[in-house]
Amino acid sequence: MPTVTPDPAVGKYKAHHDPPTHFTPHSTVSAFAYPSLRAAFASSLDLHPLAIQRASVMAANESEKPSEVTMREQDVSPRGEIPTFLGLSDRPLRLLVSFVATTGFLLFGYDQGVMSGIIAAEPFMHYFPETYNNATWQGFVTAIYEIGCLLGAVIVLLWGDLLGRRRGMICGALTMILGVIIQVSCIKGHKATAQFIIGRVVTGIGNGMNTSTIPTYQAECSSTKNRGLLICIEGGVIAFGTLIAYWVDYGCQYGPPDLTWRFPIAFQIVFGLVVLIVPFWLPESPRWLLTKDRADEATKVIAALRGLPTDHEETTLQVNIIVDSIRASGHHGGVTPFSALFTGGKTQHFRRMMIGASSQLFQQIGGCNAVIYFFPLLFENSIKETKQMSLLLGGVNMIVYSIFATVSWFIIERTGRRKLFLIGTVGQGLSMLLVMACLIPGTASAAKGAAVGLFTYIAFFGATWLPLPWLYPAEVNPVKTRAKANAVSTCTNWLFNFMVVMITPIMIANIGWGTYLVFACINAGFFPFIYIFYPETKQRSLEEIDLIFAKGFLENMTYVRASKELPQLDDHGVAAMARQYGFHDSDDEAGQIKEGHVGGDETNVATSTNAAMA
Repeated sequence: MPTVTPDPAVGKYKAHHDPPTHFTPHSTVSAFAYPSLRAAFASSLDLHPLAIQRASVMAANESEKPSEVTMREQDVSPRGEIPTFLGLSDRPLRLLVSFVATTGFLLFGYDQGVMSGIIAAEPFMHYFPETYNNATWQGFVTAIYEIGCLLGAVIVLLWGDLLGRRRGMICGALTMILGVIIQVSCIKGHKATAQFIIGRVVTGIGNGMNTSTIPTYQAECSSTKNRGLLICIEGGVIAFGTLIAYWVDYGCQYGPPDLTWRFPIAFQIVFGLVVLIVPFWLPESPRWLLTKDRADEATKVIAALRGLPTDHEETTLQVNIIVDSIRASGHHGGVTPFSALFTGGKTQHFRRMMIGASSQLFQQIGGCNAVIYFFPLLFENSIKETKQMSLLLGGVNMIVYSIFATVSWFIIERTGRRKLFLIGTVGQGLSMLLVMACLIPGTASAAKGAAVGLFTYIAFFGATWLPLPWLYPAEVNPVKTRAKANAVSTCTNWLFNFMVVMITPIMIANIGWGTYLVFACINAGFFPFIYIFYPETKQRSLEEIDLIFAKGFLENMTYVRASKELPQLDDHGVAAMARQYGFHDSDDEAGQIKEGHVGGDETNVATSTNAAMA
């Protein structure tokens, strides 16, 4: 007969019963058949005595039939042993994960910038005659890459949950390398331009898959205290990739004609091979594994990333917290349906998806690619510099871009996401106004002031809006919809990236300085939206962010206010608050709760929540 006795050594309640190999605590695994969750779960969580007693009785009643949570010691590491991947655990393993993720975004930046120095080069235009001094064709060949990226993001949206994070990166890198091979193998006179465009699209598909997957993978494998830093480093190295591409282009223009464009395009394979090969030996995201009911593997990954044994209390507690978050979002295994993206309730899936996607939208329509892609043309046409000087100044601009891209690395966890968004918005808007004002007179001396405005714009962008839209959607969305919602954000990025790249040359040709006034006004429109709708997420675990939205919904307050009022919580605090907000109630399908009551013991919370079901 099971009994519940206090354990004075740890100040918690333990459930004791025979045999101890079958235990199904209600708050931990009732909705998921997790073979590796031991009876130790009961002692590692600060559960209410009534919940422990109820769970013990359930276990005793089912002791005569096969349990859904039968322990298999061979599925996990021996007691006290820390699991490893490539012989690494704890910080070295997390650094390796970050290295691969960062290389993926370095490849993104390189591929995004490589065409800027090639598209107007004489050898390239002679090899692909359709582009010769034809701005429309040049814009199309450059921008078609964004369509490929959009398709890649859609692939992750449709099949990302099935592929997983690790295989998604591998497939993305392989696709990019295939696209590069298609591009550099073009032969003049054999439909070379058509082949080159196909290669650009294929490369874009691979990059779209990577940019939809890598931030999610990094966020789910990082610790709370440095998640923002690591993803900001990812975003920042986009600038370094663009810098490398720009100067490789600049140097290759002095070589033989084929070297001018073939080598810069082929060079990105070096980065692609890292993202293709190393993930074969990296761990999969533990949160993705738990959504697939693969708890043994998830426990091993969490233990390895934290440098702890699989049976350590902190490992067990972290698994429980993630499981509760998954169950609160209404997930019961399998692939997340698209309908989950449009639900509300205490998990606020739709709101969180829209907040993440809006950050990617604002990044693109704020004018960044009007400066990055067409910087030399802006100098040549608007500021009347020579072509050689324009290319050189463009290279200097990329150096400024890269330097300021590192600023967020040092302030992201101190200043926070919300303040950096607002600072960047003001800086970008004022920079665009400066460019506009200096171009109105039409004199060479005034135009130099416009150059200053372009440099200050890229400085503010690099420090704020470059990395933040890659970080924010990855952490603001819940685990159930994270892959799909992050893919929606990336789709938004590439769709509007394509639009801006296509219309910027047309705007400059037709309205001149008015182009920069348009972008200044657009940036001004971001400020109130960010101020009202973007909650702060600095120094929060992914599960704490779930609690912010639950608090805002259940206590009927704005989510910005909820983020300010919710105190910083450790893992035990997150587990306690999750119980308080009814996250243990597995019947809460996709957050469809019409009302909730916070407070009381576990039984009251469960009763009130179930009674409020729609």
